[in-house]
Amino acid sequence: MVKGFASKLLGHLHDSGQVDYQLPIGEHLIPVNEFLGKVVTLNFTGAIQCVGCGRAIKKAYQQGYCFPCTQTLAACDICIVKPELCHFAKGTCREPEWGTAHCMQAHYVYLANTSDLKVGITRAKNIPGRWIDQGASQALPILLVKSRYIAGIIEVAIASHVKDKTNWRKMLQGPAEPVDLLVKRAEFISKIGDWLHDLTAQLPPDAIVPVADTAMRELHYPVLTYPAKLSSLSFEKTPEITGTLLGIKGQYLILDHGVLNIRNATGFELAWQ
Repeated sequence: MVKGFASKLLGHLHDSGQVDYQLPIGEHLIPVNEFLGKVVTLNFTGAIQCVGCGRAIKKAYQQGYCFPCTQTLAACDICIVKPELCHFAKGTCREPEWGTAHCMQAHYVYLANTSDLKVGITRAKNIPGRWIDQGASQALPILLVKSRYIAGIIEVAIASHVKDKTNWRKMLQGPAEPVDLLVKRAEFISKIGDWLHDLTAQLPPDAIVPVADTAMRELHYPVLTYPAKLSSLSFEKTPEITGTLLGIKGQYLILDHGVLNIRNATGFELAWQ
């Protein structure tokens, strides 16, 4: 048995496209793929530790934070989920140093085929991890930009033509229908072409760079069987969750009687056996 405070699943993408997962529990990394087809048990001890300040809490918010941290940390501000609302340039960032390190850095605008085709953004160093977290079966960068804010306003522009959210239920019911992402990339860039040209003209020469990469990434997840019917599991309702592990996709463990979003258990003290 391994016990400790949990973090989100870590995915590693091999050149073959196969994804391997590890579950961080305390100082341990559980090689989750090795448990496919086996009965696993996860016990929630009732202890929760804020991932921001580390103090013991009774309830977690925003995937692992205490309430005071949600009100003070830049990582919990509204601009994290809506980057087009970034207010760093106004001098009102909650933590300017954090903003410099995380938001005022190179970001990709990308297309991903998760439950359906969608547009998204992520820091350059988070590829392919972001795609794995979303359960994407295909992914392709569109643009490389200088900041999260620029990526965010471009994402909003493209999102008027395609989804920007993943339907987690559909994503967990099987691989998405294949899409020619190279064709879609050209299509969406064309649709926002005039707007993008005007935006580019207002920024430094290297602020928005088209991605010439033609190598679409394909991702294959360790899933033995996709569930015909989805039932969501949570430690708040069931402190002990036991079942046969049928697959891992995105941040979900697929068990024979339901699916468990590990991201929602961030900061929870769990025992794995």
